Amino acid sequence: MNDSLFADDELPTAEPQGPQDVWHVLMVDDEPEVHHVTEMVLRNFRFDNRKLVLISAYSGAEGRQIMTERSDIALAILDVVMEHEHAGLELARHIRKDLHNHYTRIVLRTGQPGQAPEEEVIREYDINDYKDKTELTTTKLTTLLYSSLRSYRDICIIDAHRRGLEKVIRASTEIFEAGSMSHFATAVLAQITNLLRLDGAALYCASIPLDTEHRNRFRILAATGEAAEFMTEDVAELPREVKEAFDEALRDKTSVHKNGHYVGYFTTARGSQNLLYVAYQNPLTSLDKQLLDIYAANVAVTYETLLLKDEILETQKELVYILGEAVEKRSKETGAHVKRVANISKLLALKYGLPEAESELIKLASPLHDVGKIGIPDHILNKPGRHTDEEFAIMKTHAQLGFDILSRSDKKVLQLGAIIAHQHHERWEGGGYPQGLKGTDIHIAGRITALADVFDALGSKRCYKEAWPIEKIVEEIQKQKGKHFDPDLVELMLQNIQEITAIRDAYPD
Repeated sequence: MNDSLFADDELPTAEPQGPQDVWHVLMVDDEPEVHHVTEMVLRNFRFDNRKLVLISAYSGAEGRQIMTERSDIALAILDVVMEHEHAGLELARHIRKDLHNHYTRIVLRTGQPGQAPEEEVIREYDINDYKDKTELTTTKLTTLLYSSLRSYRDICIIDAHRRGLEKVIRASTEIFEAGSMSHFATAVLAQITNLLRLDGAALYCASIPLDTEHRNRFRILAATGEAAEFMTEDVAELPREVKEAFDEALRDKTSVHKNGHYVGYFTTARGSQNLLYVAYQNPLTSLDKQLLDIYAANVAVTYETLLLKDEILETQKELVYILGEAVEKRSKETGAHVKRVANISKLLALKYGLPEAESELIKLASPLHDVGKIGIPDHILNKPGRHTDEEFAIMKTHAQLGFDILSRSDKKVLQLGAIIAHQHHERWEGGGYPQGLKGTDIHIAGRITALADVFDALGSKRCYKEAWPIEKIVEEIQKQKGKHFDPDLVELMLQNIQEITAIRDAYPD
């Protein structure tokens, strides 16, 4: 080995020792003395508060195995000529082309420059430096280490930011797709846990009213870990450390990073203030904090969108009830009938096995079942006695009228309302109106609403009859099983009669 390999040049001052994280450097050379001397020279080397661990390989094949098995090599110093004259070059190509490793810094070193001309090697191979062994004095070796590790560190930081932003995008997509406020809050906590690799930490997502009377009341939307005990609709008192963290963020109107917790502060376009509290055990990195801030901004946008969506849905639901109640009042019946039918319909839909979203849609649409009665003359609609055949023919037109009114809309609730209005007087065995459908040709929403409507109508006082007792209602429903009503739905109603009567009791006339 050349005596000038590590000349006694003055070493740069080593950086102070910090955490026990290390830099892994791979030395691939078929001369054992090179490994020994390199290890001695770099024994006290420190960079960025980390010491260095030298990993030795004595052939290109051995180096290939190590690089295949490990992904934490910061720098690989490769001899060119080992088991054959291009062993180091082939290893460099394998690292880049086969392993797709573009992070590890590669330095080729040769004692026989003529075997692989420098310009050709740098041009043809994706390496970071090419050194003649005679060039690498002690000082130049440590300088090489500093520059290579600094480059590797910066690449890793950039890559960590890239992967972090990808996580934020995926996490944001999850909350963007949330269909309700509860799903949104749950998604926020799940994605924050994923982003920060937290385990069992206490997490809050809270909405803060702006009115001074309730400025210290926090609506907890979701909580995990130790915070789960505070998961109620409205919480007046929170743990002192959480309350103080919230107060600091509200006072300064900014997100707060402190030892042990983070509070994300964000406002919406409508002026509401929102807080996201995260308690953690291990310190957050600067990248973690940046990701939290970016994510919190996306949370604010989604929160605002969901508030508007909830407001629209509530308005839509209220208008449907108002319209249904208006029809019932015109026929001198109570508006509570449509609420009972709506809730009974949802219960039956869920018991039938329909998804929550579809069951909720049936609940929203079923109050419109009799909307067509708005076109029926009062003297027929409110006649206390039996209708003549001519009057009954006019009364039956309300099913078609309801369909005609509602089917003009392209909104899901009104489209389903049109189907229900059209089909809730069809009969399972046929013979109903207006289409004479039978069996499963009748839409499930029409079958469900028909049963819920008749059940509640029999138990309600009308201008032409008194309310029936529950025993008589059950008897009549059983008689109509497989005739007027879907037999499976009748069975479900009878099996859950206590829940159904509880709904009736909850919305009295």
